[in-house]
Amino acid sequence: MSAVPLASDTARAIHAEHPAIDLHADTLMWSRWIGYDLHKAHEPPLPFAALGGHVDLPRMREGGMGAQFFGLVSLPLADRPRGMARTVHEQIDALERQMAHRPGALRLVRKAAEIEACRAEGAMGALLGIEGAHALEGSLDNVTTFARRGVRYIGLLHFSSNEAGYPAYGRGRRDGDGLTGWGFELVERCESEGVLVDLAHINKRGFLDACSIAKKPPIVSHTGVLGAFEHWRNIDDEQLRAVADRGGVVGVIFCPQFVGGDGLEPVVQHLKHIVDVVGEDAPALGSDWDGFIVPTRPLKDPRGLPLLTDALLEAGFSRAAVGKILRGNVMRVLDEA
Repeated sequence: MSAVPLASDTARAIHAEHPAIDLHADTLMWSRWIGYDLHKAHEPPLPFAALGGHVDLPRMREGGMGAQFFGLVSLPLADRPRGMARTVHEQIDALERQMAHRPGALRLVRKAAEIEACRAEGAMGALLGIEGAHALEGSLDNVTTFARRGVRYIGLLHFSSNEAGYPAYGRGRRDGDGLTGWGFELVERCESEGVLVDLAHINKRGFLDACSIAKKPPIVSHTGVLGAFEHWRNIDDEQLRAVADRGGVVGVIFCPQFVGGDGLEPVVQHLKHIVDVVGEDAPALGSDWDGFIVPTRPLKDPRGLPLLTDALLEAGFSRAAVGKILRGNVMRVLDEA
């Protein structure tokens, strides 16, 4: 593998104490499509780490990670798509094959205590999140089915409208309409099953609707914030407060297009804005690795995470605050949900 810049001993020590948890990578999509091997060290196949090839266990270990949320992606190409639930099951099947290939190296986990057990035993934790409620195919019972397979969050929307509501951008966009009646039922069903509600990609009205009835912490798995950079993909301060008021977390994406430039500084500015608006308990990491983005070059894969830690320290973040961003905030939400 190519050399990466060296992080400080301080950053490495912080990662040893707080092994990072990232809220969103689409790696299992590639495992399902082309048999991408999570146990093998890869280099992205295209310039500047484009498209995929970002995440694997060797680079996660080198970057001081403890667990990764894997997004389960299905892309509806029709108004009434079929086979979306099957697509999600096939990605979970792909993860199970990866775990069986080298038992003990990668474990499916659901709870904070299980992530801690992985840390103690030298394993990497894998968590699951569905990207878009279209994958439920209109059935709330599928929430239960997927929860039993280990899914810990469900994103209400992706890039097209579905039974729950409307996207911030994409097919079927309706900025004036919020959650549907079924969408409200979905939030309640997720909470009853211990599944986190993910508000990435949903329009603002639906976002606030979901927060208005949330009894457990919601999350935004991967996003930027408008207070740091103006872009349709990013959420505003009202949305930040709605999530934070309910104890939730907001994962900052690593895509230069959404954070406003390449390098570590834009990512730091988004994290700083979240802290300035709602405090240290809300920010988290939401890379979107392997998700058809070109990540910022210092964070082209998990090896760059200690460099982000150095950048946060240089920007004035305390070690305690960095520990919360890397791990602590997500661990708290997992416990509370």
